[in-house]
Amino acid sequence: MKAAVIESVGKAVVAEVPDPTPGPRDVVVEVAACGLCGTDLHILQGEFAPKLPIVPGHEFAGEVVGVGAQVTEVSLGDRVAVDPSLYCYECRYCRTGHNNLCERWAAIGVTTAGGAAQYAVAPVANCVKLPEHVRTQDAALIEPLSCAVRGYDVLQSRLGAHVLIYGSGTMGLMMLELAKRTGAASVDMVDLNPARLETARGLGVSASAASPDELDRPQGWDLVIDATGNAAAIQDGLGRVAKAGTFLQFGVADYATRVTIDPYRIYNQEITITGSMAVLHSYERAAELFAGGVLDPDVFISDRLPLERYPQALEQFAAGVGRKIVVVP
Repeated sequence: MKAAVIESVGKAVVAEVPDPTPGPRDVVVEVAACGLCGTDLHILQGEFAPKLPIVPGHEFAGEVVGVGAQVTEVSLGDRVAVDPSLYCYECRYCRTGHNNLCERWAAIGVTTAGGAAQYAVAPVANCVKLPEHVRTQDAALIEPLSCAVRGYDVLQSRLGAHVLIYGSGTMGLMMLELAKRTGAASVDMVDLNPARLETARGLGVSASAASPDELDRPQGWDLVIDATGNAAAIQDGLGRVAKAGTFLQFGVADYATRVTIDPYRIYNQEITITGSMAVLHSYERAAELFAGGVLDPDVFISDRLPLERYPQALEQFAAGVGRKIVVVP
């Protein structure tokens, strides 16, 4: 089969690889679409993946075309979205309900072969059936949405909060949509990319600008969310949190990123700084929200490119052109 392969640091190609073989409790999915993510860029840079080469792609959906001997939950022809998370269920973190912090954390498309291919294998427990009205190619959005749902679980946001989001890419826009539906009094967004801000305005952001200095909230925001992973944005955002407010590190920064904090201010103003890592008990809820229309796929997916153009898709994503880019095998 054809698959995208990150062969070595900085090098992605499309090549022929062996077809996947399911284990007793696995299914083989014929991939309909696979989304690109910042994590894929980190893998390309030599981070996250324990070893290369690897077939990337942790945001995917498709049709079941093969099942293991012990699979009864799905049948051939079922359309599914796949939660890429792979946990050991044995370590301290798994046993205390923090599976996303598993000591042996793994993920389809990060540590094992993923969905940037014609076919992918996944545990049946990770597959969520799609209702008839959901287009399979759109369902690649469920995985990033499940990360956003996890982010809002961490925030434990209250009604009437004023929210500031850094970054109006796919994840920032998803956080915007969730903020609107969790009772935010206002949702403001900052980004240096005017095209992306235009999309945010179309989705009903309260205010948008290239810098928070252009926004009218001198007392700060109750919830500040970084969806960029950029050091300058993170540093600025930490200073924009209102008293008793919360800063959420949601964007994925590289390992070398560093910022400074003001411990006295954190103490004196009771500021919370927290993070949100991937998916935790949120994939099925994201699938239900997606089926209910929480996102408009035609707004969120800006480019649908053939699998053969995966290396070019990565370059486009790294350049910040478009919103969610998916490859179609």
